[in-house]
Amino acid sequence: MGPIPAIRLDKSRQRNVWFNSMVIAYTSYDDARNDPTNAVQFGDGRPVPGDVVYDCVKILDEESVAIPWQKGDVLLIDNWAVLHSRRSFTPPRRILASLCK
Repeated sequence: MGPIPAIRLDKSRQRNVWFNSMVIAYTSYDDARNDPTNAVQFGDGRPVPGDVVYDCVKILDEESVAIPWQKGDVLLIDNWAVLHSRRSFTPPRRILASLCK
């Protein structure tokens, strides 16, 4: 598949945005096919050091906002403007999602 750029141009806003899965690739992709220490690389192919990735994790944690979900809530997210994820949870949980353009 090749390298995926960390920054992309949001054409509707005419600005560069952080748009990648660097943190998840480093912190979650550890199996027979994936080596997290090599999953995140600079453009020249050198691996990004783990302490740099974990500095990014810290920034994301500091900047995160928890949405206090209630039954019946609907949340719309602009995927170009908001980095989204989820915290761990205790099942059962049911989330219905849809992507649109």
